[in-house]
Amino acid sequence: MMDKVIFTIDGVEITANRGDTILKAALEHDIYIPHLCYHPDLKPFGGCRLCMVEIQGEGLTISCKAPVEAGITIITESPQINKVRRIATELLIVNHEGDCLECSKNPECKLQNVAGYLGIEEERLSRLKRTNRRFPIDDSNPFFSRDLNKCILCGICIRTCDEIQGVNAIDFGFRGHDTKVSAMKDRPIIESDCVSCGECVVRCPVGALIPKTTQRPAREVRSVCCYCGCGCGIKLGIRGGIIVRVQGDEDSPANRGRLCVKGRFGIAEFVHHPDRLTAPLIRKNGKLEQASWDEALDLVTNKLRAYTPDEVGVIASAKCTNEENYVIQKLARAVLGTNNVDHCARLCHAPTVAGLVQSFGSGAMTNSISEIGDAACVLAIGTNTTEAHPVIALEVKRAVDNGGKLIVANPLEIDLCRFASLWLRHSPGTDVALLMGIMRVIVDEKLFDADFIKERCEDFGAFKESLERFDLDFVERVTKVPRDKTVEAARMFASNSPATILYSMGITQHSHGTDNVLAIANLAMLTGNIGKPSTGVNPLRGQNNVQGACDMGALPNVYPGYQAVADPAIREKFETAWGCGLPPSLKDKFGITWDCSLPLSPGLSLVEMLEAAHRREIKALYLVGENPALSDPDVQHVRQALARLEFLVVQDIFLSETAEFAHVVLPAASFAEKDGTFTNTERRVQRVRKAIEPVGDSKPDWWIVCQVAQRLEAEGFNFNDPSDIMDEIRSLTPSYGGISYQRLESGGLQWPCPTDDHPGTPILHTNIFVRGKGRFLPLKYTPPGEMPDEDYPLILTTGRSLYHFHTGTMTRKVTGLNVIEPEGAVEINPEDASRLGIVQGDRVKISSRRGEVVAKAEVTRALPPGVVFMTFHFAESAANILTNPALDPVAKIPEFKVAAVRVEKV
Repeated sequence: MMDKVIFTIDGVEITANRGDTILKAALEHDIYIPHLCYHPDLKPFGGCRLCMVEIQGEGLTISCKAPVEAGITIITESPQINKVRRIATELLIVNHEGDCLECSKNPECKLQNVAGYLGIEEERLSRLKRTNRRFPIDDSNPFFSRDLNKCILCGICIRTCDEIQGVNAIDFGFRGHDTKVSAMKDRPIIESDCVSCGECVVRCPVGALIPKTTQRPAREVRSVCCYCGCGCGIKLGIRGGIIVRVQGDEDSPANRGRLCVKGRFGIAEFVHHPDRLTAPLIRKNGKLEQASWDEALDLVTNKLRAYTPDEVGVIASAKCTNEENYVIQKLARAVLGTNNVDHCARLCHAPTVAGLVQSFGSGAMTNSISEIGDAACVLAIGTNTTEAHPVIALEVKRAVDNGGKLIVANPLEIDLCRFASLWLRHSPGTDVALLMGIMRVIVDEKLFDADFIKERCEDFGAFKESLERFDLDFVERVTKVPRDKTVEAARMFASNSPATILYSMGITQHSHGTDNVLAIANLAMLTGNIGKPSTGVNPLRGQNNVQGACDMGALPNVYPGYQAVADPAIREKFETAWGCGLPPSLKDKFGITWDCSLPLSPGLSLVEMLEAAHRREIKALYLVGENPALSDPDVQHVRQALARLEFLVVQDIFLSETAEFAHVVLPAASFAEKDGTFTNTERRVQRVRKAIEPVGDSKPDWWIVCQVAQRLEAEGFNFNDPSDIMDEIRSLTPSYGGISYQRLESGGLQWPCPTDDHPGTPILHTNIFVRGKGRFLPLKYTPPGEMPDEDYPLILTTGRSLYHFHTGTMTRKVTGLNVIEPEGAVEINPEDASRLGIVQGDRVKISSRRGEVVAKAEVTRALPPGVVFMTFHFAESAANILTNPALDPVAKIPEFKVAAVRVEKV
């Protein structure tokens, strides 16, 4: 509990936290003190002088900086105070453009509020000399405008960009009468380092920063962002059945109101895009033609009936809700009789599940997002957090601001390197060697947590013995990281607790991705950084519900809640619940008229299903909300596999590259058009709420899947609402047992949440690991599946951009995002570019053993010599034509992060 102090404001006794400012305490008690430069998210600035108050016996002071003290008496109104405020306000107004009725900030303008409160009179203003300055309006950013004629120099935008975003794209430029908010060299904002997050826009107290789309909504609906795994709470502003505004939800613990450019500006346009699918399509005479729902569903069910369980596959979606993924995998198992069900987690975090289950017993993020900022040390390895998880990156920056150490391990000089205490630039695919080298130092120098290991872990001896293979000469030779930096990293991580580890697909997307994850788990246990606040192993999930899709059993080897399909007792539990494989007497008792039994063994993974389709062993595929024609490795091979299918059903919101191969396309509702839940990267289950009606004749995915099941004469799919599906989920999934729509109305819950009175679990493994004791795993170094040679001398590694998402199905429908990043590029080091005769902007051909693409060259020192980088968002320069389909033997994930390529000028 924080210390409290009692004092008086205008005769009212106030209790506040010691250390709070007078202004903060007053506003929290609904006592208005005029202010313009204060914002609760920012450090006090004291620039506008409007918050002047009098402390009896001490005189005037600005309340935004003065701390509360016990027993003081504060006066907020007096002739002297009002004179100061009035003069300051009049000077602001007389130099402020006065088109208040036309200004889109009206009536939310803070300057208007202050003027109204003080009673500013036009007669007094007319006696003051007005400025003759006129600034051009900066419309260069596609999402917002900057009108410095309305700027009051409060500095809120500057401080937001610095204190919250850590970008520092703007600052006060020039001085005296010429002072203004300026980007570097007074250039347009689009030419600055601005990341278009809009955080400055939402905090601007006047009309100086205004979104280009400014309709005021009639109502707001709370929901969850549909992009990355941060799970940011959003408020969808609705007017006339249209999304006209998206704002961050300040009450959401995942983001506390902060959003990135995609979350703030990248939703409404794709939801209402004219290319949305609005009616079912059936391929007739080689062309997709519009059809009725009855015609399409009848065709789907009649076709699916013709295939045996081994001939059919189902691909679920990390974009769909938990409820939808649940019924998708239930359809596959209980109706189609196959465990051939998977989703895109296979391509991102399958090694996380495979590895952490072995080490800890649970394959999920151990701690909460909000804890990261309180860590004394953060190891960010294989994660470009500011690009892929920008709101989580704010927590990393907060940790640094609080004095914490940041170790970045990445072959690329990513943005986080600006904040790092230490940057380890290891060669792509050498993570195990680097991590084992760090742990070798920790063990040799006895920096490990012996008590934690003794009390809570097992198999330490075998692991310790495996470290002998990782002497620092070997580690330096393999990773190219100087040995002194490896030693420094080891000492830094082991000596600063609590320490947390963040990682993403730079760790998992390798042919040895599971080993990478096991190495991270070993490091956390070795230093005792598990089961405590601001510690842990924290995989950052890539899509909005990839965690939930895994939780719901959209995997070939587990039912919902990671319950093994090969376990007879578990299988019997689901057969009983779903009415499968029961004797006639029990079927009669429960009124079950249809026949099925659950398959006995695990099914094929996503990559294996497509490979089986290429061999014509999988003949029918039901695919929901995924786009393997762009997202999978060696996509030319994938496209051949899709073309060989006898029957392909694609259920999506747009006609994706994969849907072009479909025999039937079913139009799905977007996240804004349905109810349900998403589970974010920190295991937080949150409500998704229907804000608008589905466009055209599109339908929610859960409804479509249930219609298919019912037309296949299956029972148990007659759900009236997604809340009914959640009730079934919680009855069969222990970790979701206490999660209901009623409880989620009060906010998200983190699983495991086994009972209705359980508060949820912010931190896993606090007293005991899920598997009992944490298990150390001995490891060896395995090089990438493909290395450079004379024909293909460069390494290609892939990743994401801040401005686009996945295969671009949604973000490339957003005009502003395309303005900022209109096409894909291949990034190349200046040494390699010079050797190849390539300059900035050249068109170049990138070739691998699997194919070739053409892209624009971007010459940058962010990459080391010998490495090139591409994103995979752009169909015109599809990086996954080049990537290596070599699989991790455990997790079956392909090696996206290392492929040997050749680059040449076109």
